[in-house]
Amino acid sequence: MGTPSPQAVLVLAVVLVGLWAPRGVYGQPNFIVILADDVGWGDLGANWAETKETPHLDQLAAEGTRFVDFHSAASTCSPSRASLLTGRLGARNGVTHNFAITSVGGLPLNETTLAEVLREAGYSTGAIGKWHLGHHGRHHPNSRGFDYYFGIPYSHDMGCTDTPGYNLPPCPPCPRHGTAARVARKDCYTEVALPLFENVTIVQQPVALGSLATRYAEEAARFIRRASESGRPFFLYLALAHMHVPLWDPQPGLPSGRGIYGASLSEMDALVGRIKEVADSHGKGKTLLWFTGDNGPWAQKCELAGRLGPFVGAWQRQRGGSSAKQTTWEGGHRVPAVVYWPGHVPAKRTSRALLSTLDIFPTLVALAGAALPPNRRFDGLDVSPVLFGWSDEGHKVLLHPNSGAAGKVGEIEALRLAQYKAFYTTGGAMACDGSTGPAEHHQPPLIFNLDRDIQEQEPLDVASREYQAVLPVISRAYTQALEDIAADNVSVADYSKDPAVIPCCSVQHVACRCHGAHAATLDLPTERRTARLCL
Repeated sequence: MGTPSPQAVLVLAVVLVGLWAPRGVYGQPNFIVILADDVGWGDLGANWAETKETPHLDQLAAEGTRFVDFHSAASTCSPSRASLLTGRLGARNGVTHNFAITSVGGLPLNETTLAEVLREAGYSTGAIGKWHLGHHGRHHPNSRGFDYYFGIPYSHDMGCTDTPGYNLPPCPPCPRHGTAARVARKDCYTEVALPLFENVTIVQQPVALGSLATRYAEEAARFIRRASESGRPFFLYLALAHMHVPLWDPQPGLPSGRGIYGASLSEMDALVGRIKEVADSHGKGKTLLWFTGDNGPWAQKCELAGRLGPFVGAWQRQRGGSSAKQTTWEGGHRVPAVVYWPGHVPAKRTSRALLSTLDIFPTLVALAGAALPPNRRFDGLDVSPVLFGWSDEGHKVLLHPNSGAAGKVGEIEALRLAQYKAFYTTGGAMACDGSTGPAEHHQPPLIFNLDRDIQEQEPLDVASREYQAVLPVISRAYTQALEDIAADNVSVADYSKDPAVIPCCSVQHVACRCHGAHAATLDLPTERRTARLCL
């Protein structure tokens, strides 16, 4: 092989600097992380040809890199979000299951969020959308590193609204007079309306769900514009209400191939397209946009749930229950993911690197030129070489915590090693037919080869050479992972409950109704705000 010419070396150096030096050459990049709720891997048309409702997301994938082996850090809301914002699994950060509307606590205060790190590095920080990491006191987003917040404190079916629309089973609207209506289903929230916050102020209760997507888009555009005009880099965390369950029909009378869910998916797609357009208008190539999901579809909602694609968890389905949200089957945690950053992240590329929402924290911190918080260990990796197309190597081992279907929540009883997936505990969440799969413990573990069996249908024969060869490697990796967690600085979340902490802007009105002039401000112990508790 000949020696390259000086000119060739110079050209290569220029190319590498242009790709790798977002800070040195272009300053600190802007970041937009868009997190969809309960979206299926197959809900992205670029992933699954049957899906036709996502032209903007498909265009985003065509202009960026699509990651097809990308995973949420947990298979349910609060733990997944906590891990994204800390780079640490719930076994470390303390968030192992969902917070309630009566939760006193939230993401432990000794955990450092991505927003706190980036704000310290000079970024304007904004959160728009669903929070679900604690809303009382210092657990509010404004106390967790976000300069600006606009959104709902938890899922949009965790409070009544005047137009609840499409849930299974249907829930009644908020009461307007007298006591709350009696309903047979305990999972319908009827007594307190869903609040909408701007910073610490409740600006609407109940939320008008039909206009929520439009308001999110408007507030996101306003935040991007203000941050751009200030000359500071920005970090926007946009946690969508879509696709948890489409509680309203965004296109009444306009049939979609997938009915109400398809119409809602189209609305989400248009919202993402609008955010990309706004970001590009303030300087194409200045902003990294990362789209992904918090976990897989909510199967018990039947036709109101998303598409799994090929990740059907066939072994579990044969035994009952769902293999999607709340489970450690692929359908529970494998989610769509696209990264768009013109001039830096290659276009028209598909990566099969094993990545996770855990990687967002250390990757963005590195690209911002900031440092990871000390005195703790991280489960995420700086995967910028993968984003730039230099490598397709991600995690060697990826842990999947129990998320409600089986086993103690938060404990690690499933893991991935290369193409192998091992289960020490299995179970099925509630399926559309109401069935659940019983928890089963496996010693030795079930092991699937996902290269040959993406549907997780037939585990390896324990007597096979392949099983006997991979079992010691998996066992060693599993033991080392548990030892690493045990030796870490582990946090404990406060899951205590008190009805007095439910956000309510007026106890004098049925369902805590308020609008505009009747808005109320929560008690948030920060130096910048004078506040009162609205109960």
